[in-house]
Amino acid sequence: MPTLVHEFSWPDRVVVGTIGLPGARTFYLQVRTGTQIVSIALEKQQSALLAENIDEILDQLMTVEGNRFSVPTGTPIELVDNDQLEAVQEQFRAGAMSLGWDPTTAQVVIEAHPITAVDADDDDDDDESLDEESADETEMLLVRMPVGTARAFAKRTREIVGAGRPTCPLCGYPIDADGHICTLPEA
Repeated sequence: MPTLVHEFSWPDRVVVGTIGLPGARTFYLQVRTGTQIVSIALEKQQSALLAENIDEILDQLMTVEGNRFSVPTGTPIELVDNDQLEAVQEQFRAGAMSLGWDPTTAQVVIEAHPITAVDADDDDDDDESLDEESADETEMLLVRMPVGTARAFAKRTREIVGAGRPTCPLCGYPIDADGHICTLPEA
């Protein structure tokens, strides 16, 4: 079965947002161009790593030949997006993701693939071939965004990830809204 590619080359909007209360939030990567909109579910850690790695790529590019790609050091004010997610219809839950740079278009490239049976069952020792694994994949998300949009995306994502439950100053674990039993590390 051919893979359905949800491709966005110059998206009107690309954001990470959440649905739910801290401690029970679901993270989504949402991309829109015109009326085409795709939302995929992510883990909180995937979101955090995505933002961190985008910033690393952009910071490295700033040092190349006098910043010839015009990578901004901060988020351009006109690209700040603090709006809520639009109507969310989950396309798939992200498993493997990749991040890259396309110098021909000066864009950051994100690829997201759905969780496969192999991803979901890491304890399974079956020796499946790559052909069988890729046969499970029926769709993927491909996003290409310019450097300013990528910088704004990373900033918003860090803010969304950081807006969860506060951490206990003693044990470092999250504090739930209904209380916290602190388990101090043993000395």
